[in-house]
Amino acid sequence: MITLFRIDERLIHGQIAIKWSKHYNINRIVVANDQAASSPLIQNTLRMAAPDQVKTAILPVSKAIALLKDSRCAELRILVLVDCPHDARLIVSELEDIKMINVGNYGRIGKEEVLRSRRRYSKNIYCNEQEAADFQSLIDTGIPCIYQTVPEEAPVNITQWFTHKGGI
Repeated sequence: MITLFRIDERLIHGQIAIKWSKHYNINRIVVANDQAASSPLIQNTLRMAAPDQVKTAILPVSKAIALLKDSRCAELRILVLVDCPHDARLIVSELEDIKMINVGNYGRIGKEEVLRSRRRYSKNIYCNEQEAADFQSLIDTGIPCIYQTVPEEAPVNITQWFTHKGGI
């Protein structure tokens, strides 16, 4: 079962390995990312960052969806990681058992021209118009969408930032 579904452009990093995976007693991580799945270097880096006791799969989005639809996943405690709201939208549209969308850091990594096209929505969320529309589409599903960098932090509903073209 998908225990945690998270959008975080860093994918697997210290907070995932130390905080989130322990907080939710995760025993599987599925990274759904076309670029990572096609790069042995990125795959190796992500696997090194993953907790030793947690089996990690790094798959293209379409293959991650197929894997997550497998009935054998029901017995597992899975953390699904995507690096953008577009990929999250693709997965959410195909899977029914996502109970919440957890958003960490998004929009602060990239080429300079991409970063200039983004607007600040919160301390750690920056989006261009299409990315904001993707977040709005996620909100429109009715699945709770929260911003929370670590489990100890109070979750914040992101609806206000995107529904009313909020931003900061």
